[in-house]
Amino acid sequence: MKKTKTKCYLYTRVSTSMQVDGYSLDAQRDKLRKYAEYEDMVVAGEYSDEGFSGKNIQGRHEFQRMLQDIQDCKDGVEYVLVFKLSRFGRNAADVLNSLQLMQDFGVNLICVEDGIDSSKDSGKLMISVLSAVAEIERENIRTQTMAGREQKAREGKWNGGFAPYGYRLEKGELLIAEDEVDVIRTIFDRYIHTNDGVSGVAKYLNRQGFVKKLRQNGTIPGFSASFVKSIIDNPVYMGKIAYGRRRTEKKIGTRNEMHVVEQSEFPVYEGKHEAIISEEDWNLAQEKRKVNAYRREKVNDPTHAHILSGILKCPCCGKSLYGNIAKAHSKDKKTRYYYYCKNTVTPTGHECTFRLNIEQTEMNRMVASIISAMVSAPRFADAIKAKIGSAVDTNDLEKQLEALQAQLRQTLGTKTRLERQMDGLDVNDPYYDRKISDLQRRYDEQYGRIDEIEAQIDDVQSQIRSIRQKKISGDNIYRLLLAFDQVYEAASEVERKEFMRAFIERIELFPEKQPDGNWIRKIIFNFPVPVNGAEVKELPLENETMVETVVLLSQQKPDDTIEIDLDLDELDATAAETKATYEEIKAYVWEKYHLKVSNLYVSQIKRKCGLEVGQNYNLSKSENPKVPKCPPEKEMAIMDALKHFQMI
Repeated sequence: MKKTKTKCYLYTRVSTSMQVDGYSLDAQRDKLRKYAEYEDMVVAGEYSDEGFSGKNIQGRHEFQRMLQDIQDCKDGVEYVLVFKLSRFGRNAADVLNSLQLMQDFGVNLICVEDGIDSSKDSGKLMISVLSAVAEIERENIRTQTMAGREQKAREGKWNGGFAPYGYRLEKGELLIAEDEVDVIRTIFDRYIHTNDGVSGVAKYLNRQGFVKKLRQNGTIPGFSASFVKSIIDNPVYMGKIAYGRRRTEKKIGTRNEMHVVEQSEFPVYEGKHEAIISEEDWNLAQEKRKVNAYRREKVNDPTHAHILSGILKCPCCGKSLYGNIAKAHSKDKKTRYYYYCKNTVTPTGHECTFRLNIEQTEMNRMVASIISAMVSAPRFADAIKAKIGSAVDTNDLEKQLEALQAQLRQTLGTKTRLERQMDGLDVNDPYYDRKISDLQRRYDEQYGRIDEIEAQIDDVQSQIRSIRQKKISGDNIYRLLLAFDQVYEAASEVERKEFMRAFIERIELFPEKQPDGNWIRKIIFNFPVPVNGAEVKELPLENETMVETVVLLSQQKPDDTIEIDLDLDELDATAAETKATYEEIKAYVWEKYHLKVSNLYVSQIKRKCGLEVGQNYNLSKSENPKVPKCPPEKEMAIMDALKHFQMI
């Protein structure tokens, strides 16, 4: 009877530590195939992870697919062949756990170059020792790389990555980019010498027509608060080089999961590049950052949540509406909650004419009624059930990932070639010093490129995970929709807010309430939903039938309905007053005249011009209180502001 040949899998891997082993994927495959042929084994499958680190098995899709095939007893293999143990993994716990799982299904590991066979008595002991050594080796490689980058920082040199905005890289040195430097100087000047925060500075740049130059590490047009914050916090602009502002640390309670953590303290060295701003100005900016870096504590009803805050969009400027609170009225002792556009009250003078406060109870009930009307449709339940568990398409991202991994392999190959060229230089060559210096510079540049590509790979992998997670989240939302009325009714306001954020991307409003009582122009969902036999992500509410249904549902008032009685005098909302707030007037006076004026001075001049002013509830208790009069120069400046805002 003919003996059945032993079946095996081949597993190969390369990563940033490829130069240690000196073997490409093709070389590993060739070695393993020859070994299998020599041992009379049949190769039942080949698995290869290209450009993945061996620090853990997360993200190594081929490795995980191989383990799954072993658990499924797909091919009846008895061995997995790897070139060296370090190709199987560099984390001792992962190596041993994976090996134990394989042996549970009768599969052993053979490390060809190391001469290890886990089916032999001494094999598993050797694997335990060598996997621990491989983990130490990985940490040594990382430590040496980081030490080299820190040494460059100590020497005042740029230590890798793209040049920060305002600079350009030339032969590894930072030089001022003349087409970007004005933005940097303006950011620090506005932040230090005005009342603007990071958001205010970003809005100022966008309003004044500053153009952000797009580059590889900044592809988003326009200026954002996060961009301004990153500029202000970076000591490179005062001529320094920082090291370790962000560190990759292990997540507490996990075995191999890592995350990037901002460091509050890190070394800063004198740089060799030219500073854009003075050290004094940078320190002033940091002092203001510390003053502004606080979180307001919630002092109102802790059980109340602004359910649609951030989802509703202003019909004028397109920004998000947020929750606002009117303190309890003296008549009924009830606290009132509204949605409003906060851009109407910022001292930056954002041009937004939407001045209305929308009562939260009315708006919350209207949105819930729309969803209730949707899920009540006869075919809705069947359509939703069909969507749960359907597949997602990540082909484009997978192709992008493959392209990045190819770039990484190419960069690693360049790095390896440079190593060989340095090793092959003749020390007696009269140009040895110049050649080794040039090769070393190019070699160091590869680390920066590797870091950037690995960061992009991590980003794409995160997007793929996010899409798959979003699919899971979508399925959960769909399940909730099947029992929406019962679940939503029983949920707390916080839970309702979480549901709305998960289900709805944004809600666009009409500039004013429509005659039929409807505020909502369009709803954009996070996930496609079935409406009238079609799947849509956008639901326009200009259809008469839908609007009529929604309005009828929203007019079903529960027992705890809060009736709103607005006193316009108390709200200080005269026709002229709605043109500008006190803060906007004060900001205008400061920007144009560099004069600080109080609310008292503004109200005095408004009264003088015949404008209505809200009643002052903070009057002095003395019979003859001394009230300061507005000085002539400030009166002139306030009058100019009232004219600017067309209030007089």
